[in-house]
Amino acid sequence: VVATLLRDSGVSAASVRAIGAHGQTVRHRPDLGYTAQINAPALLAERCGIAVVADFRSRDVAAGGQGAPLVPAFHRAVFAVAGGDVAVLNLGGFANLSLLFADGRTLGFDTGPGNALLDHWAHRHLGQPYDAQGAWAAGGAVRADLLAQFLADPYFSRAAPKSTGRDDFHPAWLERHLSAHAAQASPQDVQATLAALTAHSVAEALRRAMPGVCELVICGGGARNTDLLSRLQQALPGVTCRPSDHSGIPAEQVEAAAFAWLAQQTLLGLPGNLSAVTGAAGPRVLGAVYPA
Repeated sequence: VVATLLRDSGVSAASVRAIGAHGQTVRHRPDLGYTAQINAPALLAERCGIAVVADFRSRDVAAGGQGAPLVPAFHRAVFAVAGGDVAVLNLGGFANLSLLFADGRTLGFDTGPGNALLDHWAHRHLGQPYDAQGAWAAGGAVRADLLAQFLADPYFSRAAPKSTGRDDFHPAWLERHLSAHAAQASPQDVQATLAALTAHSVAEALRRAMPGVCELVICGGGARNTDLLSRLQQALPGVTCRPSDHSGIPAEQVEAAAFAWLAQQTLLGLPGNLSAVTGAAGPRVLGAVYPA
């Protein structure tokens, strides 16, 4: 991936100060004092000949924080607008909001599932890695009883700072709700209800935390799910909901750009977290550096 990016952009490895490599989160239990990402930063540095910054979350967790979300400071730098309250929604496997208030405050938290359960269900029933553009979900009917049971999970009513992941919302969690409350739901209706869960949980969290929001900038792979974006817009009348492409950064590139920015903060010896977001004891320099 790095070699292809360098080749296609015409940039030499020698001109790159560092790679910010987050990895894939497989366990996230800040309440127990740990977070774990699959990554091989030493091997990446060795193969690429470029320094690698990784393990961004553990220092914030060590300082009593959630270790997430870490991107709100970057979001403020690139998406904030004068005179308006703007929110940024990252729709990855899990959804997180950055709240960029016009008065300069920046807050953020995970709202709950983003694409993870949708992708799991699509893979199980369609044999595809995801429901392209949300077309399958769009043809289903939302089961109100099932949606209510999903939303009864205590995570959704928990106050921020908070973060979540596969330790909280996973296939067994879904199966437990299906077996207890929706034995007759068709697979397509379950997909529609999962899409409604993501849209509803995001919209409710945003209304509570930022009632004056004027724009929702959406990034991550879920920004290409037209059904999900339609559900979000319906749930947030009066709020402009659109992908980050309209703000100058393709939706798929925002997270990568954010971790490049965090790697820069590490190399400069500057904090990467916002304690008001994560709940950490204070600002901390994040990440571990693997020299080239």
